[in-house]
Amino acid sequence: MDQNHNTNKEELLDNDLDIQLDKPNTSRFFFVLGFLGFFIFAWSGCYNLYKHKFVNQKDNVPVNESSLYEPKYK
Repeated sequence: MDQNHNTNKEELLDNDLDIQLDKPNTSRFFFVLGFLGFFIFAWSGCYNLYKHKFVNQKDNVPVNESSLYEPKYK
């Protein structure tokens, strides 16, 4: 019995770019893709935190006089 499942009887060509035939290169590609994706995600998060950093505005924040370091009571 013929075990060939190719019913059209045409010869299959080996494609070096086929993802199913070249497992080591495929796993290396997905590793590098995942690493670069994680790196870009982390870098953009750090950059966003740097861009929107807290600016100390002590003069603009209203504070009760009784909660100061040296409180003023009435």
